[in-house]
Formats: sequence, structure tokens, C-alpha cells
Amino acid sequence: MKQRRMKYKWNTWLSLLALTLMSSCQQNSGDRKDTIVAGREPVFQNFEYVGNDKIYAEQPLPDGHFYNPILQGCYPDPSITRKGDDYYLVVSSFVMFPGVPIFHSKDLVNWKQIGHVLDRESQLKVETAGISAGIYAPDIMYNPHNDTFYMITTQIASGIGNMVVKTKDPLQGNWSDPIKLNFGGIDPALFFDDDGKAYVIHNDAPDEGKALYEGHRVIKVWEYDVENDQVIAGTDKIIVDGGVDIAQKPIWIEAPHIYKRHNKYYLMCAEGGTGGNHSEVIFVSDSPHGPYKPATTNPILSQRHLDKSRPNPVEWAGHADLVETPDGEWYGVFLAVRPNEKNRVNTGRETFILPVDWSGEWPVFEGGMEPLKPSIQMPQGAENKMNTDDFFPNGNFTFIDKFEGKGLDDRWIALRGPREKFVQESKDGLVIKPFDVNIKVQQPISTLFYRQQHATFSAFVDMHYKPETEGDLAGLACVQSEAFNYVFGITKSGEDYSIVLERTEKGESSIVAQAKLAELGKISLKVEAQGDDYQFAYALDSGNFENLGGIVSGDILSTDVAGGFTGAMIGLYATSANDIHIN
Repeated sequence: MKQRRMKYKWNTWLSLLALTLMSSCQQNSGDRKDTIVAGREPVFQNFEYVGNDKIYAEQPLPDGHFYNPILQGCYPDPSITRKGDDYYLVVSSFVMFPGVPIFHSKDLVNWKQIGHVLDRESQLKVETAGISAGIYAPDIMYNPHNDTFYMITTQIASGIGNMVVKTKDPLQGNWSDPIKLNFGGIDPALFFDDDGKAYVIHNDAPDEGKALYEGHRVIKVWEYDVENDQVIAGTDKIIVDGGVDIAQKPIWIEAPHIYKRHNKYYLMCAEGGTGGNHSEVIFVSDSPHGPYKPATTNPILSQRHLDKSRPNPVEWAGHADLVETPDGEWYGVFLAVRPNEKNRVNTGRETFILPVDWSGEWPVFEGGMEPLKPSIQMPQGAENKMNTDDFFPNGNFTFIDKFEGKGLDDRWIALRGPREKFVQESKDGLVIKPFDVNIKVQQPISTLFYRQQHATFSAFVDMHYKPETEGDLAGLACVQSEAFNYVFGITKSGEDYSIVLERTEKGESSIVAQAKLAELGKISLKVEAQGDDYQFAYALDSGNFENLGGIVSGDILSTDVAGGFTGAMIGLYATSANDIHIN
């Protein structure tokens, strides 16, 4: 054991020494000449993700339009708020670390990620949670009465439950540590009335013994003490029981929001569950406490009733939030999915936006009950800059990260723990320190993830690596969860080095293909997909790519196959607890 530790330290020293000796010449992605000595800690360079969906190639943007969804990939459960002409949007992050991505826009078209709300271990305690636990349905709300922004959410881990954090300025971050809230259920949201009074609404179970059917839920309201950041005991009241019409046994009334307009209180909720029956419904009352009357026009947003064979379908639309512009116009953000040709959902639940017509009594998502289109018209005065500068891209785009020590892009995330605990940045590459756990466990893993954002994509990276033992492995991983994933990496068996592709389904793993490697140094790894068809390939020392395993199914990377709430992710993976045994 002592000898192994000495070898490990020696290889670590060699890797770090090699980083300082690398050429500083300017070269193209994928073509940089290297002097890195491959060691037990992999060094990654020249990551490139290219999205090439047919729908964007065949339907270029008309003048004055922008693409929908605005956030492609696993960015679900959006919530939006506004202060002046600044819009802020947050989404669910589950056990991703840092948690709750936050975006900023001046015009609802061009969005910049300004960081994460939960970026410290004191805020996010998800170390042993399954991938679809953690942070659910964050709600962001600006309170003009104390000039403070709130993010309220449910943390399904570590006994925290419902919680709220605060900041004066989301652009600066510095969100507070969580304040635990004294109520159950999920999907809390805040509402600040004109008189300064505050309320919390949320999904909950019916009172004990009153559940009538599976999926029967209620919406509750509490008065909220802004001074002490806590619900006021004894003020809770059920304001919706079951949904729009309990005689129809509606399921999973959730994600509530209250809006005040013309001295009326409008309660908007998701109904039907995040899946094929998802929808958005609305109610009205003269008081925050109810009683609430459902609209006769419900649902106001859904795709569930449409022909499933329609071209380029968007499904599962719901879980919405509304915002009013300074000019009195209304928009709604919501989640939906874009299934591939086999009706699989590998990109997960994404964030869409639509204009909302509220000229009548009820808000109407414009086109929200019709087949959703790939682009919509921009608000007046907006200019589409989504694929320029540091605006968040959409449509077909390329993301390149050469890992030159300039700081990690906010799109890179870890699972269950900080990236900084296993990543070392340099101007010459990204070193990943392997943890003694592998990708199949519910613990922090030494893997840096980028979300899959297209049905048709390729992802490429250069890696310098030389495993020392059979427990060492590094490479790429395509992950839907700890129980559903592909691992494509380099490991050792006896004195031989091998590249292996492993498929894990329902926690059961099998080797798809493997090949011995005569020598190790620089290796290029690539995964590409066309809908459900995935391929993995490798190239030694900038040579030609060789496929490993042929075409494999992306079924296990689909949300509706693997279950849960996340989308597929591409990981730069390293472990010293490899359990793939080479034949």
C-alpha cells in the first residue's frame, strides 16, 4: 500500500510538471501539439460540442424571430421575475453542483448565465442523493417592498425540505445560506401583495385519510412573515383540492404561482404530472386565501391533445410562470420536451417561452394549445444576439472549451459536490483527480458534465492518460443516472491497456466492446448521436478515428426509459474504483 501511494505521488508530480512544460503555441482545437507525460490523473484538452438538429437546418430563423426553446437541454421547471428592465430566470438542478442555474436578460430573447444560486456546500447538501433528488422547482421572486430577491425551493436531501435564500442583487450573487421553512409538500412559491403582505403557496398531500385516488394532491396557502422569513403557524389553508375538477380525478396539481391583476388574484398551476398529460391551468379569487374558481377555458397551455404523429412534436408542456414587461405585455416560461424519432427524451425537459395574451379575463398562451413551432416573434425592440458574445446559445451551435485555465464555464457541472474538489485548471489542460468511487454510486463523483442539448450532436475531447492499476479508468461517460449510462474509457488489465465501452441499464452493467491499445499517450475520444443511434470512437496521437461497439441505442439515456427528471449529460470521467473487468 505504501509503495502504491509513492507511485501515485510520483505520477501526480510528473503530470503537474508536464503541464508547466507544454508549448504555448496558438493552434486549432484538436490539433494542439503536446508534451504532456500521460499519468494516472487524466489531462483533458480541446472539448468541442457540436449540435446539428435537422429542424434548425431546415427551418432557419425568419426575420424578427428567435428559437424556442430558449434553454436547450436539461433546464426544467423555469421560474421568472423582473425588477425594472432586468429579468431573472432559474431552473431545477436536482443533485447538480453548483445548483439552480440563474440567467439574466434585458429583453426576454438574449440570456446570459450569471452563475448559480446555490454555489456553496453550506447551501446544497446532496452528497448521497439519487440524481433526481436534490433541488426541485425553484421559484424566484422580487419583493419591491424591501428590494430583495428570494429563491424558494424544495431540497429533497439531508432533511432540509422547503427552504428560501435571499440576495439584494442577483448579478452579484452572494445568496444567503438556506432558511428552513416549517411546512411539508413541494414546489413552494412566494407572492408579495401590494400592501406588503406575503404568502407562500405549495403542493401538498390531502389531509390525512382524505386522499381519494393515486396522484390526488392539493394546493395550500400560508401567510409569510417577511421579518422572520417563516410561515405563520396556523394560517395554512387548502385552496385547490385535486385540481380543476376533482370529479375527473386530476393528478399532480403542483407548481403554483399567484399573480394580482385588476384587484383579482390569479392562481396558475401545473396539472397532469410531468409527462404526456402535462398542462397548465388557472383559477381566480377575490382574496389570496380563496375561494378560487377555475377558468372555463382550462387548460391554458398543453400539447397532450395533439396528433402524436405530427412533425417535430413538442410534448409535456406545462409548469409555467408569468412575467409582465415594463410596457404591460405578458410572457410565460414553461417546460416541454422534444422527443426524437423513437419518441425518446434524451435532451430532457427544456425551457420554452411564449407571449401571453391577457386582454380578456384569463391569460392565454399564444399558440400554447397548438403545435409549438421552433421559433417565435421577438418582442418589439429586441435584437437576436443569442449566438454571439457570452449570450446563451440556441438553435444549432458549437461550444468549444480548450481548458486554458481561464475558469470553468458555468455550463460545466458536477454531481453531489463541488467541481473544485477534483478539478485542477491550467492554461494547458484540465486535470481531473480521480475519486475512489465510480459513476454508479450515489456519492460525489470525479466527473465534469455538459448537458446534451441536441438530438443530433457530437462531442470530442483530447485526453492524456495512463492508468496504473485495474482500478483506474478515465474517458467519456454519457449519463442519464447512476443506474443508466454508458462509460467509454481507458483502463488496465494485467500489463495491457484497453479501451472499453460499457452499458449500464437498471444498475446492471455489460461490456459492449473492448480493444487493446499498444501504447498510451494522447488519445482523442468522441461520441456522436443521430437521434437514438449513438456511436463511440477513439483516435491515437491525432490519427484516424476507430469506432468501438458499432451503433448502440440511446434508449437508456432517455428520461422516460430511465425514469426521474433529468436529461442526458456528457461527462469527462475519472475514477480509481473502476469495476469494469476486461476479458
